[in-house]
Amino acid sequence: MSPNLLSLLFLLMIFISLSITSSLSTPSPADSPPYLWPLPAEFSFGNETLSVDPALTLSVAGNGGGSPIVRAAFDRYMGIIFKHASGRGSLLARIRFLRMVEYDITSLKIVVHSDSEELQLGVDESYTLMVSKKNEQSIVGAATIEANTVYGALRGLETFSQLCAFDYLTKSVQIYKAPWYIQDKPRFGYRGLLIDTSRHFLPIDVIKQIIESMSFAKLNVLHWHIVDEQSFPFETPTYPNLWKGAYSRWERYTVEDASEIVRFAKMRGINVMAEVDVPGHAESWGTGYPDLWPSLSCREPLDVTKNFTFDVISGILADMRKIFPFELFHLGGDEVNTDCWKNTTHVKEWLQGRNFTTKDAYKYFVLRAQQIAISKNWTPVNWEETFSSFGKDLDPRTVIQNWLVSDICQKAVAKGFRCIFSNQGYWYLDHLDVPWDKVYNTEPLNGIEDPSLQKLVIGGEVCMWGETADTSVVLQTIWPRAAAAAERMWSTREAVSKGNITLTALPRLHYFRCLLNNRGVPAAPVDNFYARRPPSGPGSCYAQ
Repeated sequence: MSPNLLSLLFLLMIFISLSITSSLSTPSPADSPPYLWPLPAEFSFGNETLSVDPALTLSVAGNGGGSPIVRAAFDRYMGIIFKHASGRGSLLARIRFLRMVEYDITSLKIVVHSDSEELQLGVDESYTLMVSKKNEQSIVGAATIEANTVYGALRGLETFSQLCAFDYLTKSVQIYKAPWYIQDKPRFGYRGLLIDTSRHFLPIDVIKQIIESMSFAKLNVLHWHIVDEQSFPFETPTYPNLWKGAYSRWERYTVEDASEIVRFAKMRGINVMAEVDVPGHAESWGTGYPDLWPSLSCREPLDVTKNFTFDVISGILADMRKIFPFELFHLGGDEVNTDCWKNTTHVKEWLQGRNFTTKDAYKYFVLRAQQIAISKNWTPVNWEETFSSFGKDLDPRTVIQNWLVSDICQKAVAKGFRCIFSNQGYWYLDHLDVPWDKVYNTEPLNGIEDPSLQKLVIGGEVCMWGETADTSVVLQTIWPRAAAAAERMWSTREAVSKGNITLTALPRLHYFRCLLNNRGVPAAPVDNFYARRPPSGPGSCYAQ
């Protein structure tokens, strides 16, 4: 059945049942509201309360409905939705069988039209979700998610799970404000979160918890800043001494670890973009291969004069290409201080022999690294300094990532480049004094009016740099402020830019923060001036 026909049937059902619906921009103020985060593109709801069967069954249809990704996601979400309902599938199932208890929602149907499980930039994440009571008047009953891809189905499952709330009086899961009709899709195809495992090592289980929490806010790219000047924790079989630059032999990632992270993320509809930052931020490389240093007193930028340097980069990227299928690869290129190149004899001679300035050498290095990445079928991503310094010479496929200058995306798209918005003044999560509303109100398309240029801003990214965050605080530093940016990147610009956000967004963000807490994510209080600070005294989760 086509999405349009399903939509018509559902709307007719609403008309017949005379349900009272409201617009998408005004969530109900009723007690225990099933607030949604991020806000869907379009939705309507009524005034009924429906009970959900703890033995909820899954039925699938379409070419991709039987995907293991769908089945695994259904099982995960049933564990989330029914965590209070002990004995799900046994005692409660038998009670239902004996008809001692009748439930309004007894099955969830997931229709996926495409059998492709390829996960790349711009994959279709749209979905339609319909929830209604099955009775003699309804045409469409129970709950249905329809999507073109499995990843759209995952987003629909997350929304369905947020509609479900445990009622402590009846000890049952209920859906308020039914019937629900939701048509949803993301505003931007790239909605990222950066983690930094060089400044502090993050164990595999912590990275998985971060990925899991990203899926709750519908973020879809984990930007893994794996190595930096402080440590090189990643196994590179072609150059096995590189991870001698790790902090210790216990703070490392094997090839198998990285592959498992990519697999785990894909099951949640999340791409992993690796970053190897060159030529700066690379001192740790020389611990295993000292020839990569220009000299013992000039340990970064990497030695631009030696083919060995580029052989190592090529080897790293060849090894990583076997692990990371995402089409984007980040080559860094930021904060390159070339002063010591001028003071290193053989580098100075090399520069003079080519009539190069150090800026020319910086450009030479970045462009050569780009060609290595392109030769391995990657699209290069670079920090904005490369564009500011020699943008006209970058490969036209380059994606520019903003972090310093507020209007860099405006300038980049005007030159035909794609851009990722990550302005440090608002979307750097290690800036602990930036409150949620500053994050929420930051608009990636400010100053870009031409629709054709707006399309070149592929999305945005919040950055969890690791200098002052390790396992003990990383999740409460990420959340809930990352969720404020997540809604900005998912929901329509009109919905998130109008009205008083203290009324339209803050109550839902409080609710979402508590939802994260209830799912085991240690998100910090929303209203604290300083991120990750604990509560100052007694109080409800929903008012902090």
